[in-house]
Amino acid sequence: MAEHILLVEQPADWKPGFPRLPVVTARDYLASGDYSAHKQLRVINLCRSYRYLSIGYYCSLLAEARGHKVIPTVRTIQDLSSRDIYNLSTEELNAQAQKSLGRRKGGLVPTGYELTIFVGHCGVKELEPLARQIFEAFRCPILRVEFRLHGTWRIGGIKALPIDGLSGEQEGEFFAALERYLSQRWRQPRARLTYKYDLAILHDPAEELPPSNPKALQRFVRAGKALGVNVELIQRKDYGRLAEYDALLIRETTQIGHHTFRFAKKADSEGMAVIDDPDSILRCTNKVYLAELLEANRVPRPKTLILRRESLLDAEAEIPYPIVVKIPEGSFSRGVFKAADRAELQRIAAKLFKQSDLILAQEYLYTEFDWRIGILGRRPLYACKYFMSEAHWQIVRHDGDGHHEEGLFETVAVEDAPAAVVRAALKAANLIGNGLYGVDVKVTAHGPVVIEVNDNPNLDAGIEDKVLGDDLYRAIIGELVARLDRRRGAPR
Repeated sequence: MAEHILLVEQPADWKPGFPRLPVVTARDYLASGDYSAHKQLRVINLCRSYRYLSIGYYCSLLAEARGHKVIPTVRTIQDLSSRDIYNLSTEELNAQAQKSLGRRKGGLVPTGYELTIFVGHCGVKELEPLARQIFEAFRCPILRVEFRLHGTWRIGGIKALPIDGLSGEQEGEFFAALERYLSQRWRQPRARLTYKYDLAILHDPAEELPPSNPKALQRFVRAGKALGVNVELIQRKDYGRLAEYDALLIRETTQIGHHTFRFAKKADSEGMAVIDDPDSILRCTNKVYLAELLEANRVPRPKTLILRRESLLDAEAEIPYPIVVKIPEGSFSRGVFKAADRAELQRIAAKLFKQSDLILAQEYLYTEFDWRIGILGRRPLYACKYFMSEAHWQIVRHDGDGHHEEGLFETVAVEDAPAAVVRAALKAANLIGNGLYGVDVKVTAHGPVVIEVNDNPNLDAGIEDKVLGDDLYRAIIGELVARLDRRRGAPR
């Protein structure tokens, strides 16, 4: 198999006169297990749209889950989805835009300028350094960048372009740039470093099911003081002040396209130590990514299928009823349904396909409780049993009127939890990163199976800290301090 492939949404998107390159349709890439086994693959995603939960989005998502190097990454897709997000990364680019565009000569002075960038090249010699810098910040195959003159030149908008929207001349420029790009080694941009010890904890006092209750938040503050860290509770309205801190701990339910993700992205771009980091949020909040990641790395899990509209009934051919059906993004048992028969499966799926091009079908495994193993910095931190809520098959039961009911719990020392459960949790969490995760595991007759990995696990006073007490909070603050210490000792 080739070292690189180009993904297109429809076969017709790659015209007969285009160069002979390894082109694969998105559908084939998503469905074929052959690509999952190829770990050294470089993927250029040329789908028509990278809209959230579109086929193009899922191609990049599953490429990352399979260990492939892909452009654009899901993180880049998310960066480009909102002016509020990509504006975080444009200040240095604006300075280069003024330097490059401000010295262009000839004719009337325009107030706007548009530049198309093909994998780091633009075809305008004096603007090539600017094109390269923009591509390094937003690694996407084809970008259209709008500049506006308001005193100085600034970026007014950045948009990914589909290959089927290029003119004949632009197609030639793109393929010339692509040939150069494919011969280069792919690399990741460096993160900036910081060296102070002020920690912000993002929370929402009005959240219905927050990941930490008020007592837990106060214990974080107390643990910080014990470790010489100034800890302050902040809210969404404090976004503009985030750069005043040196580390961020998110204790509000994370979502993509939500201010929690913007906080994480901003903290990361500022070189802050952050839990949850943006990559962990991206990887954990989408169950399709997790399903592919666990499958690719042979982590035991319930039988799981990724379904499109046209393949919905594949579920009943592979999985006996009842079938658990999931929206890719959800938390606290939301967006998870159980279908008893085909009619119920079709009814649930019709609703979920309005939100996502792909959904999950999963084998139903009832157990009296789920294990939750907390992992911090690739080490087990705590262990809990979460029991199903009364007369229900999930830990949290949501009623139609917004009311919810949670099951009982039992917290045990990590060493008292089954060793096989802890091993499975560690294997799954280590695939995500080195942050703070809560791994849900069921024990079956065939051994433990991983249900999911949560990037923002519950840490409530009186529950998860039942065994460790204040040591739980000190461990998390201490992890952030250790990261800052390591950065402080690193060479500038």
